[in-house]
Amino acid sequence: MGPEATVLLQRKLIDATPANDDNDHIPLLIDMNPQVPSRIAHLVEGTGEDPGPTLAAMARRLQEAGAVALAMPCNTAHHYAKAITGAVEIPLLDMVEIAADHALGTVGKGGCVGALASPAVQRTGLFDKALARRGLTVAWPANEAPLLAAIRDIKRNNPLQRARAALNEASADLAARGAVFQLVGCSEFSLIADSVAPGVTGVDTLDLLTDAIVAFHRLSGT
Repeated sequence: MGPEATVLLQRKLIDATPANDDNDHIPLLIDMNPQVPSRIAHLVEGTGEDPGPTLAAMARRLQEAGAVALAMPCNTAHHYAKAITGAVEIPLLDMVEIAADHALGTVGKGGCVGALASPAVQRTGLFDKALARRGLTVAWPANEAPLLAAIRDIKRNNPLQRARAALNEASADLAARGAVFQLVGCSEFSLIADSVAPGVTGVDTLDLLTDAIVAFHRLSGT
């Protein structure tokens, strides 16, 4: 996926792994493919190529190289999870389902979860469906345009000040409507996850995926 998200996940995994030497760390096979077709172009703009076949091919390459599980540091791309799981025999550690389980354990059935994510995630209903299955509702920022602009700013490696301001404003909007528990559900926003509004409990889905990878490694012994 995006280079920043890929490197950030690897950094988080290193930091989350108690290690006295190199061989204490988790073995990783990484397919960093910035040429995956744009999820925003396909889902929001309706003009782009379907990323599913490319993601399926990446999954097959990783399985053939010896991977025992898959993890993908892009929330939006989980819209294509069936294309991935249908192409391989190994499991996909589904970041959206992991985040929904964590939300249920935090706010309880009947609670409301704020979503700070790409407009593409909102269009697909990824979080809405996963959370609804657990008896939770979702609140989305009233104005998606600044968040989409912020994602593009981060992808362009522009100064992050405007992106931070957009995320903070969206977080404050959600908190004002009662959603004080918020999922940071975009790996671009993972880079600025500390920009949520004061008084908000913000949980980065990339952190939850990191925890799931560490737990899988510990249980599988691979």
